[in-house]
Amino acid sequence: MTATTFFLVRHGTTDAVGQRLVGRRPDVPLNAAGRAQCERVATFLAGLPLAAVYSSPLERAAQTAQAVARPHGLEVRVREALIDIEFGEWSNETLAALRDRPEFRRFNAQRAGHAPPGGEHPALVQARMVTELCRLRDAHPGAAVVVVGHADPLRAALAFFLGVAIDLARRLELEPECVTRLELSDTDASLRFLNCEPTATPLVL
Repeated sequence: MTATTFFLVRHGTTDAVGQRLVGRRPDVPLNAAGRAQCERVATFLAGLPLAAVYSSPLERAAQTAQAVARPHGLEVRVREALIDIEFGEWSNETLAALRDRPEFRRFNAQRAGHAPPGGEHPALVQARMVTELCRLRDAHPGAAVVVVGHADPLRAALAFFLGVAIDLARRLELEPECVTRLELSDTDASLRFLNCEPTATPLVL
């Protein structure tokens, strides 16, 4: 099978980024800076022959995906499997309040063995993300596809395809609006670039 080229995009910034763990809360739109970021992503990807744009169902991702899809005349295809991690009891907690909790430190240091209380285990996050990307690969062989999602799920998927332990996935920096290029065939994976900040010059394949 000819490789599918994925452009993995973390959504633009919100008022919660760096402040709170919002996870699957529905009421977290992009702020003004985030809206400007997603327009930069749209410009950066405007020159690509995109076959499809996929998004998490959460508002901040969908807003980013809509900006990317617009220049191509594409409809955003929402996929539940691309949703953010469920943080359970930690949802909407501030990072300042969580940092001193031993269970939160263990979760970040050893994700293979810990899950948020009442939340989703990182291994399950990784499994649903990898399964979905493989489905999209099979649906678009040889094509270029954008997937807009969230930092933790995207990191978990990248860790799998790069052969990196999930405990180390947080070392894969994914900042808001940044773009990662991953090529997947049915037998191989290749990371072309990671966490690329959009430029005013459109990207070309």
